[in-house]
Amino acid sequence: MSPRSRPDLADRYPLILTCAKPVWFCETQHRALPSLRRSAPDPELELHPDTARDRGIEPGDWLLIETPHGAVRARAKLNRSLDPAVVCGQHGWWQACDAIGAPAYDPFDASGANLNLIVRHEPSDPVSGSVPHRAQVCEVRLAR
Repeated sequence: MSPRSRPDLADRYPLILTCAKPVWFCETQHRALPSLRRSAPDPELELHPDTARDRGIEPGDWLLIETPHGAVRARAKLNRSLDPAVVCGQHGWWQACDAIGAPAYDPFDASGANLNLIVRHEPSDPVSGSVPHRAQVCEVRLAR
C-alpha cells in the first residue's frame, strides 16, 4: 500500500513504511542481553536526511510513525541510501534489559514500538496470501 496505490491517503500519509530485522538480535529475541542491547538500545526508524530535514527531525529524536491504523515510537536514524519517500522501521521491540536500565516496550500500547500495531494484513495477495508488511503508507513526526 503506497501513496500511488492509495491516492486518497497520500496527503496525510505521503511516505512508505517498510521494516527490517535489527542485525543485533534474532527476530524478537535477545534484547535482554546487555552486550547486544548496548549496540542497539532503542528501536530506530531509518529515514533519508532530506525527509528528516523537511520535518525538523534530527538523529536520535523520538518519532511517531503514523499509519491509518495507529502510531508507534522509534528513534530517528538517518540513512542516505534510502529513497526520500521510504522509511524503514524495526520489528520485535518489547523486551527490557534490566542490567543496563534499557526499557521494555509494551507490545499492545501506542506508546510502544510494535510495528504490528500499525500495519494490517489487507489487502493480501489472492494467489500467494502474501501480506503488505513491507509497504504501508505512513507519516513521521517528532514525538511530543
